[in-house]
Amino acid sequence: MVYCINHLCNQRHNPDDIENCLACGTPLLINKRIRLLRPLRPLEKDIDSYTNVFEVEDMNPAWGNKPRIRVMKVLKWSEKKYVELMRREVQALINLSHPGIPKAASNDYFIFTLPKEPRLELHCLVMEKIEGENLQQWLETYGKIPQNVALDWMLQLLDILDHVHKLGYFHRDIKPTNIIHQPNGNLALVDFGSVRTVSKTYLAKVGSSGKDSITGTGSGNEVTAIFTIGFSAPEQIDGRALPQSDFYALGRTIVNLVTGVPMLQLPVEDRTGKLIWRDKAQHIDKPVAGFIDELIHPFPGFRPQTTEIITERIQRLPWESKVHHFLKSKVFKIGRFAAIGLIILGIGKLSAPSIASYLVSQGEKSEARNDYQSAQNFFELAIKINSSAKFAISKYYLDKASQLMLKGNLNAAKEGYELSVEYNNQNINAYNLLGITCQQLSDSQCVGYVYKNLLKFNPNDWTAHYNLGRFYDEQGDYELAEKEYNIAIKNSSSAIIAINNLSRLKIKMGDYNTAISLAQSGLKKNKDPLIQAALYKNLGWATLEQNKVNAAKKYLEKALDLDNQRIDAYCLLAKAQETLGKIDDARISIEFCLLAKSTDSDISIWRQELLDRILKKR
Repeated sequence: MVYCINHLCNQRHNPDDIENCLACGTPLLINKRIRLLRPLRPLEKDIDSYTNVFEVEDMNPAWGNKPRIRVMKVLKWSEKKYVELMRREVQALINLSHPGIPKAASNDYFIFTLPKEPRLELHCLVMEKIEGENLQQWLETYGKIPQNVALDWMLQLLDILDHVHKLGYFHRDIKPTNIIHQPNGNLALVDFGSVRTVSKTYLAKVGSSGKDSITGTGSGNEVTAIFTIGFSAPEQIDGRALPQSDFYALGRTIVNLVTGVPMLQLPVEDRTGKLIWRDKAQHIDKPVAGFIDELIHPFPGFRPQTTEIITERIQRLPWESKVHHFLKSKVFKIGRFAAIGLIILGIGKLSAPSIASYLVSQGEKSEARNDYQSAQNFFELAIKINSSAKFAISKYYLDKASQLMLKGNLNAAKEGYELSVEYNNQNINAYNLLGITCQQLSDSQCVGYVYKNLLKFNPNDWTAHYNLGRFYDEQGDYELAEKEYNIAIKNSSSAIIAINNLSRLKIKMGDYNTAISLAQSGLKKNKDPLIQAALYKNLGWATLEQNKVNAAKKYLEKALDLDNQRIDAYCLLAKAQETLGKIDDARISIEFCLLAKSTDSDISIWRQELLDRILKKR
């Protein structure tokens, strides 16, 4: 049986010995090399999908002389965003080289045009077929996995992710169905259709929000969100995926495999947003379960930040599990502090981290009972036994502060972050979150303290200078904001968003020529359409303020050609169109300006000006 590539065909399967589809006449040998042997997903279930996936016979593979059985993904519609995703996927597969990732070559991506009406262009990607069954199938066959298998599989997947991340990508769709268990026992990660390159510019864009969002919508979303419910991280669902989003998906995958329960059937704590799953996996030791909870923390800053850190932690988990069993044993319960003394004398320094970890947990329990003095005593003893305990205490206060922040208790959260920094003055996450909290509290002194310390770690960190500039900008202290933006621009050629913000600031200060010069320099340095749209918006705004209305209109239309979600550009364009007497066009722009959702303070001002003009005309 051979299948027709035309997804509009009403009878796609054909006998092996014919050249063209019996139903629609489409050639069955694609690109003079590919024959579609069978769909890997039922075609009737692919109606809502933008791709078909087939097992194919490649008569002329890029490596080897013999025909090979491979996999081909076919894009059914030539929508720009899906074509871009497929092009990213093929480039990633070409660049990545790991036994756990499918291979592809440059000629494995091609466009096949249907010979008859409608002459659709089908984008095709051929890749290596990795034999085995996916982990969802494994789970259905064998049931939930034991702890030792979970740790082994995590290490295997981290080895793959380490390669992916180091080459500047992150996967964005880790889940059991995208992980193959091969006959030799090794795992492979497949389906790179959601892969994303990561750069400082991308991370800065994702990290921006409100009026500094490069999209101009106030949402911060730089691309259409791609996610799988139950496995994708909260920030990814919000369109702000990070490399740490892969770690969240990995943790959720392991939870699915050790519980055997579909993710959407597991409850979530209302207060913290944390997944409740341990009662379904009682064979998983507390230290291992605690580490998995770190991976699936709702906030990306609280997850382990690199594959190296995660790998190191997993390698320590078997020892920590043994210690946990000992601490729960009858021998240990004879007398806690007496037992600690015996352990110190009998085992020596090797057990100090475990004892300190126990003391930290006792301190956490004491604080939960509001017994702050006992908590302090436990924490101080833990640090005396092992100075590294301060890192665990710092993390405890970090997590506690974040829970308080979720509940809207900003002052208590601020105190928690300050304690986190006190126990570990190298905790960059705590500094960053303290800075955000202090900004929300409009505590200028605290904000200055945070960024002063962050810049001690890396004085040339352009993002810290940029964020400090944003704070001063929001406070209306344009002189200090300008200073910090200039430092960010000086320290990095990637600081295009700082150029964009400084250009915008110069407009508000009335220095239109400098604003125009900055925007033009930014356009020369970056080809990202969203960033260019923000810069063209600034050009339109500045020239509009100079009463160069025709030029302003062209710049603003260019901004909207590049990014039709820029509400600020619609507001400015409405004013330009009104001035030029293009009333019908202005009405459309006014509608976008007034009705689209945005929290941008500039847009609020322009909306009020529009309403004032409308009311005045009446």
